[in-house]
Amino acid sequence: MSATILVVDDDPVQRRLLTEMIRRFGYEPEAVESGAEALDRIADRQKPTVDLLVLDLVMPDLDGMAVLERLGAMAEHPPVIVQTAHGSIETVISAMRAGAVDFVVKPVGAERLSISIKNAMRVDALEGEVRRLAKRGSGSLAFSDLASSSPEMSRAVRLGERAAKSGIPVLLEGESGVGKEVFARALQGASDRRGKPFVTVNCGAIPANLVESILFGHEKGAFTGATEKHAGKFVEANGGTLFLDEVSELPLDAQVKLLRAIQEGEVDPVGGRKTVKVDIRLISATNRDLIQAVRQGRFREDLYYRLNVFPISIPALRNRKEDIPALARRFLARIAAEEGRNVRSISNEALALISRFDWPGNVRQLENAMFRAVILCEGDEITVTDFPQVAQAVEGFDVRIPPINATVPTPPEREIVRVEIKDPSALTLLDQTGDVRPLEQVEGDTIRFALEHYRGQMSKVARKLGIGRSTLYRKLKDLGIEADEAESETQEESRVA
Repeated sequence: MSATILVVDDDPVQRRLLTEMIRRFGYEPEAVESGAEALDRIADRQKPTVDLLVLDLVMPDLDGMAVLERLGAMAEHPPVIVQTAHGSIETVISAMRAGAVDFVVKPVGAERLSISIKNAMRVDALEGEVRRLAKRGSGSLAFSDLASSSPEMSRAVRLGERAAKSGIPVLLEGESGVGKEVFARALQGASDRRGKPFVTVNCGAIPANLVESILFGHEKGAFTGATEKHAGKFVEANGGTLFLDEVSELPLDAQVKLLRAIQEGEVDPVGGRKTVKVDIRLISATNRDLIQAVRQGRFREDLYYRLNVFPISIPALRNRKEDIPALARRFLARIAAEEGRNVRSISNEALALISRFDWPGNVRQLENAMFRAVILCEGDEITVTDFPQVAQAVEGFDVRIPPINATVPTPPEREIVRVEIKDPSALTLLDQTGDVRPLEQVEGDTIRFALEHYRGQMSKVARKLGIGRSTLYRKLKDLGIEADEAESETQEESRVA
């Protein structure tokens, strides 16, 4: 799914030109004619999230500066590129101070607009990652930071928002790598324990003989090697949240003490003489079927019912592929900044490729693949050739991987079946899924481009397309474009330019 870009302009000619230009860049354009409509569209959660605004500053009623002011009052909003026919330095300064990320003057060229869009989206993705990392560190990560276009993930978020309003124990179920810990942090950030300690315990990584000591603490000298007193994870999380990851891996003897700690709200440190009261919010996670573990005698049934009070299933990435492009852009922005790489974007064909892959390792695997792609990338845009293993696993893509012992790579070793067109004025032959677009759509885009390119000179358009004027008028009618409308809009475009 391509990024959604909203064009806000009261001039129908400019709306149409920008919309067609943005579509040729490979994005999904939408257009509205007023600032009020733009604000309503951004607030509409039933439609895809708006990733960027191209905003005209001079409009009747609610102008561009007023829209920027309203957006600035929101907690989060898409980046804005402003455009106007009056490019004075005062206007530029005012727009930038109001929150715009870039500024273009009408009529903007295709190359200038394409670069501006790429830069704006890269900056926004990087700022979003920095903001999420800061919230994660302060314990204030919210469900709004997990914004998703997937119905399954949206259902999980709605359940999480309900659970956050109480202290009910939550069990997060899902495959490894789906983001259960991030979801748990959002649960805490949406609760009254926001900003309090968030302690994570990977139950599968603790040696069996140290589980009780790590969870419940120990006194000095309680056993060989206990040279200092240790409070334990339950005490560390007092007043906040304790996240038990892979809870199904706990040994049975530790499960007994865990059950008592949950029921009584107190723990018994190893070697201690008295219990310690604790006040925690418990969130557990597992990538296994706990019911099956109970049946096999590997997990206590009474503990299962204590943990499984409010289960939430986190969907695998293959079941929410709508989120892959947004996640890829986020990872790209952060990794490129961390590694000091000048990689600004990812091509539409590469997005189509990774959106068709099943990602058995889920979000964690996608992040690692993006890391490798950023390192491999030789230009400023990630392409299909930077995902060789993924391309080999997806039908329709074929990128050969050079042998490990190859000393001098030959051109066929990096052969690409599909050629990616970089010219922004060229027509896109592939859709977002990587399939060839219908001939009717390509023909329609060709006619629209010819009308724009030859400024509505119908005889010249017909001659260059190799068709008669009557055929051209008939095709315009089929496309919903009246000939006189096309001519008048082009005249208006010439006047504005």
